[in-house]
Amino acid sequence: MCYTIIMKNTQFLRSTKIVATLGPSSNTENKIKKLIFAGVNVFRLNFSHGSHEDHLSTINIIRRIETKLKLQLGILADLQGPKFRIGKVEDNVKLKVNDLFILDQDKKIGSRKRAYLGHNEIYKSIKINSIILIDDGKIKLKVLSKKKDILKTKVLVGGKLSSNKGVNFPNLILDTKPITAKDRNDLNFILENEIDWIALSFVQKVDDVKYVKKIIKNKKPLISKIEKPSALNDLDQIIELSDGIMVARGDLGVELPPSNVPGIQKNIIMACRVLGKPVIVATQMLESMINTPVPTRAEASDVATAVFDGADAVMLSAETAVGQYPVDTVNTMSNILEATEMHIKLHPHDSPRALKKENSIYHAVSNAAVNLAETVNAKAIVAFTASGKTAFRISRERPDLLLIVMTPENIVRRKLSLLWGARSFLSKVQGYEAAIKEARQTIKINKLAKVNENIIVVAGMPFGIEGTTNSIRVVTI
Repeated sequence: MCYTIIMKNTQFLRSTKIVATLGPSSNTENKIKKLIFAGVNVFRLNFSHGSHEDHLSTINIIRRIETKLKLQLGILADLQGPKFRIGKVEDNVKLKVNDLFILDQDKKIGSRKRAYLGHNEIYKSIKINSIILIDDGKIKLKVLSKKKDILKTKVLVGGKLSSNKGVNFPNLILDTKPITAKDRNDLNFILENEIDWIALSFVQKVDDVKYVKKIIKNKKPLISKIEKPSALNDLDQIIELSDGIMVARGDLGVELPPSNVPGIQKNIIMACRVLGKPVIVATQMLESMINTPVPTRAEASDVATAVFDGADAVMLSAETAVGQYPVDTVNTMSNILEATEMHIKLHPHDSPRALKKENSIYHAVSNAAVNLAETVNAKAIVAFTASGKTAFRISRERPDLLLIVMTPENIVRRKLSLLWGARSFLSKVQGYEAAIKEARQTIKINKLAKVNENIIVVAGMPFGIEGTTNSIRVVTI
């Protein structure tokens, strides 16, 4: 029998999970260990930066620490995707309102008059009067005319123009493949290594998800990043086809009015919960902590809002990758999550909205298990699952009690690191009664419930067969 002792650190004192991006500020063994104790559940590897050798070294460090500390950690690989940028420009270039400015495919250094912008698909797709945003919307251009490889634009919002800044095209679906040649190469590396989730950047439509799913062939679960407004047109289909969703508010807030983003975030989270798909809220959550040891009050409220909306996880990007205070930032985020969840316990009317009941055996069993647990004042729900699907169904109900997952697959444990509320353990026993005994012992060893307290066990009959969740049982410790 295998009983994993839970570490007494903050990542097990809350239900909302923390995803932290690794980078120069945090990718040493010592820093990664400190981040784990501060509360990180999933580490994000940003494939926009670093070599495969760098990423492999980081993966090995994480897995070595995971084994040593006897816990499960998720790793999320974030593909760069087709990110568009201008080329190099001269120093001290400033664009003024009503200036004429050319974008073309001439690679020579840019000036106040023009700049390089590659990618033939842009020139094919863009239309007269289309808006072009540079440097997260700091510069705004309007297309006056177009040729095969030249765009003549008018400056609507001016500012300093620097080399290699990102370019966005609001309300425009570009005729591009969802992944580049670099992404293809990165995917091959990801599929061969111990990585648990893949994030697909700049999803424009459901066909983008289908395209990448065919390449992955269910070898790894896929998270679609919602950062393009056009993705909102196919949102329900994208969520249904994906294994998880990331609300990437950076680019989304560039191409849409920032005032629209909070409502969109709330709608995406609810749509994910309905379909039982984990959802991450990302970008600029504690951005001021890149350079300061404390967040703004507005940032604290932003993190709390994700909890009130019902997100599975919140994500740190530059804050932990290149920031000066990566460990302090995770500690701060963990404290905000704990305080918000405690508020919800004391004020249940502030909890995430209840879901409508669905005509499905699996959802009915999950819903009934949560209702029964609350009625008998159970300490925990224990889900036995080979694939993790039972845990996802129970988690979507956001139960106000422990969700303990027993699974024979370590790969499933790692995947569940992203799931709201899930505390997972390896279970290798055969047979229902043996599994109940093991669950009791695991709970006692880890002090998750006291003697004579009740737990609710959810499993399938016949036991151990995937896709047969149909049994609920009250068990006394």
